[in-house]
Amino acid sequence: MLRNHRGVILLTALTPAIWGTTYLVTTELLPPGRPLLAAVIRALPAGLLLVAITRRLPQGIWWWRALMLGALNIGVFFALLFVGAYRLPGGVAATVGAVQPLLVALLSAGLLGERLTVRTLLAAAAGVAGVSLLVLRADARLDALGVAAALGGAAVMAVGVVLSKRWQSPAPLLATTGWQLVAGGLLLVPVALVVEGAPPAGLSGANVAGYAYLSLVGAALAYALWFRGLRVLPATKVTFLGLLSPVVATMLGWVVLGQELTVAQGFGAVIVLGALVVAQVQPSRRREAARVRPPRRWSAARVRPSGEGQWPRRRCTYRRLPSGPVHSIRTTPATAASATRDGSAQ
Repeated sequence: MLRNHRGVILLTALTPAIWGTTYLVTTELLPPGRPLLAAVIRALPAGLLLVAITRRLPQGIWWWRALMLGALNIGVFFALLFVGAYRLPGGVAATVGAVQPLLVALLSAGLLGERLTVRTLLAAAAGVAGVSLLVLRADARLDALGVAAALGGAAVMAVGVVLSKRWQSPAPLLATTGWQLVAGGLLLVPVALVVEGAPPAGLSGANVAGYAYLSLVGAALAYALWFRGLRVLPATKVTFLGLLSPVVATMLGWVVLGQELTVAQGFGAVIVLGALVVAQVQPSRRREAARVRPPRRWSAARVRPSGEGQWPRRRCTYRRLPSGPVHSIRTTPATAASATRDGSAQ
């Protein structure tokens, strides 16, 4: 088990970095116009492979939980992502999807009891602004259905992330990941057949390599790391890492495809990375200690008689000390008289 907090964050960050390579692999290696087919091949074979390796099937309540999580995290999410990508420019779809950390933060506060801080809200707003500078174009046109699909995709995956954190499976990580990939892939099969028709008759070597990369690396490895992070880290911190995906995609387009990188895009990347760092930083121990008030410590003070042979009815008076054990003396007429004789009352 990874006990190093930073190590877990870095490993989990590999997932959105891998997802950021999807655009490059799709445009350069896969047949054009088949995003749903790519989604099916990406999810279903990887899920079947993980289930075969672990030899574990869901038990009891986890049959419908695996189906629901697979639909939210993969099946329905990919379908809505497909609609948004086709009806919106890529920059608009990515910008709308960047609201996911904010949605996860709100849901986590209600369902997981995570604390919703001003810093988290500001980091979420900065993430949306940074992604918009990074990928949004001035001539981008909005489409109501496309915006609704992109926003719905972000909301669906946000719910899936929070429920994945809330429902901790007793099965091994790879088995749970495999169940969700199989469930999501099976839900996508009829959608792909209706929208895109039958798969192409022949595939080139580049097509096979691209599909193999998306399935083994982009799904099996990436989702295993993603769900591993959700088991260890707060859901809000994990979802902020998803903002790395458009950064990696933009950098790969610049380095590999020779696409232009403007100053505004570079500034947007810096804002996104800054939001990621702010979201991952934990409060200092000094601040956490300051939130916990030290217990009050009291010491019994000497009770002086109000007159000869007379003592007040109250048991004792107290004065507050900065530190030290708690003392309590019950003073009765008998014990008080004895304390007065030997001078032991403190």
